Amino acid sequence: MKIVLPSAFISRTKMLLGNEWDAFMQALQEESPVSIRINPVKKASLSFESSEKVYWASNAFYLNGRPSFTLDPLFHAGCYYVQEASSMFLEQIVAKQISQPVKVLDLCAAPGGKSTHLVSILPEGSLLVSNEAIRSRAFVLAENLVKWGNPHAIVTNNDPSVFGQLEHFFDLIVADVPCSGEGLFRKNPESIREWSVEQVRFCAERQKRILANSWKALKPGGLLIYSTCTYNREENEDNIVWICQNLGAEPTEAVHRFFPHQTKGEGFFITAVRKKEDSEKNKESRRNGKKRDHHLHRIPQELKMGLTDPNSFVIFPESNAFIAIPSTHEEDYLFLKNRLKIVSAGIPLGETKGKDMIPAHALAMSNFLSKPSFPILELSKEASLKYLRKEALSDIPVHFPKGYALVSYLQQPLGFIKNINHRANNLYPQEWRIRMNIQTTE
Repeated sequence: MKIVLPSAFISRTKMLLGNEWDAFMQALQEESPVSIRINPVKKASLSFESSEKVYWASNAFYLNGRPSFTLDPLFHAGCYYVQEASSMFLEQIVAKQISQPVKVLDLCAAPGGKSTHLVSILPEGSLLVSNEAIRSRAFVLAENLVKWGNPHAIVTNNDPSVFGQLEHFFDLIVADVPCSGEGLFRKNPESIREWSVEQVRFCAERQKRILANSWKALKPGGLLIYSTCTYNREENEDNIVWICQNLGAEPTEAVHRFFPHQTKGEGFFITAVRKKEDSEKNKESRRNGKKRDHHLHRIPQELKMGLTDPNSFVIFPESNAFIAIPSTHEEDYLFLKNRLKIVSAGIPLGETKGKDMIPAHALAMSNFLSKPSFPILELSKEASLKYLRKEALSDIPVHFPKGYALVSYLQQPLGFIKNINHRANNLYPQEWRIRMNIQTTE
């Protein structure tokens, strides 16, 4: 289907592109490329046909076509993330600018592409706070980070203005701000119908408010990585000038623009600025300075056994549940817990129900799962999809151990079951279940 663009967009973007306009229009009529980024920890045997590597991102590839990711159990196991290639350029800026462990805020993070990327590329010991203001989208963000399996992340559901109260807490803020979506015209034709000059101006002002409201959370000398998926100057270069003139920042990175006729990806803009050292008095947010006495609580031994390195975590009782926070982040977690609406953090381990201890799905997804601690039932693809649709599993082997067990596909954990007398209770999260009911074959 031929893409028809608004006349105002054409005149504005022609001024931006000059004699490249015809090549740009030709690219918009072509099919959007499909790209994935592989989880570097979950070593899976993927069967996709790859045409080439995304050369600005490690572990990222273009696919020759678009398969049904929903019907691939390895997708639900967090073995890879489907992400637009241009936005993966974030990795280049992080690699160039960040060399020591940092505290990072991904300010507008749903559905999780940049957050899952960040936890894979940040220096070891870094903490990621991944925020989404819209509650329903925050749960999608949490789901994707849980599947990715890295425990050095906290997912929050707060308005950006709340972060302004965390004075000088973060070394890096990544702001992939809501925008007019011009760079997605090829991928999402609905964005064409929603576009207008007024919408561009509205987005530019909203972006300034988001940045101004959260600016105090960045330490002097800290880095802001700013990105949009749009082309116009108002939401891109003009906003960078505004940040430097009004918030006390200075450019530290070249402006990077992605156009579909120049690179294999959608439209994208990204750059970085640094907060001036003398822009504010350099002090960190006050901490509680008081760690919880975890030894006063009885921590079930089976939860500790579920982790490969339990001594590197602090286990917090939360009502009837338990979560494991990396020890290096204990103080920061307690500080943030009292100030933000936390959706998920670290590794949710499980909850008690009577005398029973039910393991959490997040433990099955974690990169720190101790697989030898549980019996493992390897499933076929057909049985895996039944499990992911939260259907009952049949044909449990007669001698398979009773109690809680992992189910896996191609040796990648999918979640837990409870084996009871030759039948198994499916413990896959109800809200995550596959709703497609297409028959598949091996």
